[in-house]
Amino acid sequence: MRVMAQIAMVMNLDKCIGCHTCSVTCKQTWTNRTGVEYAWFNNVETKPGVGYPRRYEDQEQWKGGWALDGRGRLMLRSGGRIRRLLSLFSNPDLPSLEDYYEPVTYDYDNLISAPAGPDMPVARPRSVLTGEPTEITWGANWEDGLGGAPENAGHDPNLSGEWAEKVRFEFEQTFLFHLPRLCEHCLNPACVSACPSGAMYKRVEDGIVLVDQDECRGWRMCVTACPYKKVYVNHTTGKAEKCTFCFPRVEAGQPTVCSETCVGRLRYLGLVLYDADRVGEAAATPGEKDLLDAQRGVFLDPSDPDVVAAARASGIPEDWLDAARRSPVYALVSKYRVALPLHPEYRTLPMVWYVPPLSPVLDAVDAAGGDQDDPDHVFAAVTRLRIPLEYLAELFTAGDTDVVGGVLMKLTALRSYMRGITLGEEGDEALVEAVGLTAREAGDLHRLLAVAKYGDRYVVPAAHREDAAALTAMENRCPVESSGGPEPSDGGRRVMLGFPTLRRRSPGAPAGGRP
Repeated sequence: MRVMAQIAMVMNLDKCIGCHTCSVTCKQTWTNRTGVEYAWFNNVETKPGVGYPRRYEDQEQWKGGWALDGRGRLMLRSGGRIRRLLSLFSNPDLPSLEDYYEPVTYDYDNLISAPAGPDMPVARPRSVLTGEPTEITWGANWEDGLGGAPENAGHDPNLSGEWAEKVRFEFEQTFLFHLPRLCEHCLNPACVSACPSGAMYKRVEDGIVLVDQDECRGWRMCVTACPYKKVYVNHTTGKAEKCTFCFPRVEAGQPTVCSETCVGRLRYLGLVLYDADRVGEAAATPGEKDLLDAQRGVFLDPSDPDVVAAARASGIPEDWLDAARRSPVYALVSKYRVALPLHPEYRTLPMVWYVPPLSPVLDAVDAAGGDQDDPDHVFAAVTRLRIPLEYLAELFTAGDTDVVGGVLMKLTALRSYMRGITLGEEGDEALVEAVGLTAREAGDLHRLLAVAKYGDRYVVPAAHREDAAALTAMENRCPVESSGGPEPSDGGRRVMLGFPTLRRRSPGAPAGGRP
């Protein structure tokens, strides 16, 4: 058992109101520069919808993530080393600018310099790339609030199978929820293994995936390999950039900018301990529907004495072990098992998880003429919710409706139980016992999901003084770049799972430790 620590995130989608505050603050912090005007390290999508870039979830087209070969071994869906070498100078599996959108500015000067006349002057859109007048025909969330859903959302790759026929994009009948997305900082990142120059690396200290701008040669294989399409190319420098998980803030024990500014307080940050020796085995699990349990099996109980001893032997400090025990991410993912990964079938073992949205279940009980106090009626209503179970399963459980249905039933039982207590009643403990919770656990989970305080939502241990030299060296190797770029520098620990350093790793070797 080789214990490593990873900073991870959980988002409660029931709380997301689609205000895009997280996206705007992230953009102002990290991509408010020439060359990345179109890039959103954090974006909020409306589901159902085609996403950003367009249809990024269609891996038959974009070749992102991992697949298993005929012998059950992990291989990049974008191909082996020979195929990637042949396409080194002409990669066909890349989204175009039209799949993102053409960034625009506006002719604001016309508002004050236009000559006097009977018509109100307007600020016409101009392309940031060419400076020429343009039309706005696409954006990072074109279906926002169902605005473009009737024309576009039907092309959502998750709307597959016979069940999708019941989805109608009519305002009175359809459903929507918001899905914030950022880099998943995966345990088995395809982008790292696809990078020919070794510029993409995963930090040993906290698992954050970064790009070394000094080493990046702009091959763009990382863009293809990332199934979430969260690696962008700076068109000014020609180099890759991505979400940095706000590592300077994390090193200081502070939450990411998107978490700090989230209006709905839906984000949770915490430390997760995992067995690095089991990552490759978990990612290569044959059945796609078994990947969720396989990834949970990689996570370690921070209260287990054997885990604690192994973590100490691995050099994990005591305050980090304490943070792991208090981690809201571990609680939601492994203890209460209400958080789910985004597209586990990509086999990257993502580390940004989601509590699926719960439709107004009690309204569904009333509409069916049921009793809100009857557990059977409440649980049966989950299958009749406005958001189809099949759609949520395509997103979070590789199509397994039983797992996502179980999570929704647990959330439903918790909501009904706490509703009774709020109304001054004792609360029907049979509701929560039916989903495997005690009354005390139900109260703890409710506080965490509904009214968690700042210190309970964000448990981020600060970096240690003994790591300062390595971390400073990595900070000098700037993970994002403006025109001209940083001066070259030395150092920085770049250990990635089974490999001593990424510089000595074969570019085609998977990140999960398999040769």
